[in-house]
Amino acid sequence: MDLLNLIKDAGVIGAGGAGFPTHAKLTSKAEYILLNGAECEPLLRVDQQLMEQFPDEIIKGLEAAGRSIEARKAIIGIKGKHKEVIRILRERITALGLVDYMEVMELRDVYPAGDEQVLVHELTQRVVPEASIPLKVGCVIINSETALNIYHAIAGKPVTETYITIAGDIPHPVTVKVPVGVPIRDVLNLCGVANLDDYTVIDGGPMMGPVMNNLDGYVSKKNKGYVLLKKDHFLIRKKSVSLNRARVIGRTACEQCRMCTDLCPRYLLGHNLQPHKIMRALSYNLGDLKDQQIAQLCCECNICELFSCPANLHPKSVNILYKQKLAEQGIRYQPTQVEFKPRSAREYRLIPSKRLIAKIGLTAFDKPAPLTEIEFRPETIRIALRQHIGAPAIPVVAVGEQVKAGQLIGKIPDNSLGAAVHASLDGTVVESTEHSIVIKVGSYV
Repeated sequence: MDLLNLIKDAGVIGAGGAGFPTHAKLTSKAEYILLNGAECEPLLRVDQQLMEQFPDEIIKGLEAAGRSIEARKAIIGIKGKHKEVIRILRERITALGLVDYMEVMELRDVYPAGDEQVLVHELTQRVVPEASIPLKVGCVIINSETALNIYHAIAGKPVTETYITIAGDIPHPVTVKVPVGVPIRDVLNLCGVANLDDYTVIDGGPMMGPVMNNLDGYVSKKNKGYVLLKKDHFLIRKKSVSLNRARVIGRTACEQCRMCTDLCPRYLLGHNLQPHKIMRALSYNLGDLKDQQIAQLCCECNICELFSCPANLHPKSVNILYKQKLAEQGIRYQPTQVEFKPRSAREYRLIPSKRLIAKIGLTAFDKPAPLTEIEFRPETIRIALRQHIGAPAIPVVAVGEQVKAGQLIGKIPDNSLGAAVHASLDGTVVESTEHSIVIKVGSYV
């Protein structure tokens, strides 16, 4: 079986991002295969530890992906501060005889170094065009855990686990390997907090992750972190503001200082995204949506909202509001130029991670979260059939059927973009719907 089918059968998706099926991403040829090891979200510690503990597997997974797309070069992008990880990776690349094909490049400790378009420029000096993807400039990007999962797929092992950092205002920050479908509360219980009622949880990193209104969900393949903070923390209060409230505040208080634009990473790459103009349109109730199409260029990194704005307003939320309005009217941004170059001020406007962490009130919680072996013993697991971009998987097991860890339980619909889904633990199927499959775990049957 060829590599793409092995990856497809294993259900590999982008780990930690939107969950794009990896077999589909690797169908195109490209000049570069880039490994995103930046992990630029504050407090998260997955990628750096995976590269340290599984360097050979990640290197081989990256090489396999690169050879598949006929890339002439594979580049691992990792922040220069991770000196020991860099040393290990370079040593193993040499030992595996891949020096002529693969290299490690050190990234600056800035946010958002892991944004795919920022990463492309930092590693290749190319700029991805507006409203486009890295493939347009000859690049394909995967992250560390995706490369690890590609390595496992080659060995016939499907994706049944994900690595998650639990961090924040807690006694025991930790990174763990979690079977897909485990109750989120089981993961949160590892943090050392006896009563979660005083806390709010951010799903993912503190910059881009949303506040969770319900903790009764289940872990998916693309979960990467949970950040727990007291309910009165600045970040929680800011993230809990509704879109409508953000609209009202923006209309009454924006002073058009344009700091949101001046520090926007996409604007600094040469794109036409200018959040202050979107705020102006809101303030003056400008009705022609075609003039606000630039909102669709926003990557929602949240710099404008959580770092730049001196008035503590919500430019990102206003961008999202206009994105929704544009989508409702079927309006899509149409670039007017093909080639882009970074603005001359970019080098002086990059945001140091430590400064960002201080600004959003997380310095006291910026601690190691060591990768720790934990055995999860849930009574039931619920495995979503849509953990990825594309069509949901179709169940291939019935209620009452016994399944083994790694067994296929959901297949990709014919002629559709999607990802296969597998049981993460042994057990018996007790519920099967179009949305998920519930398995009673073996020891509880």
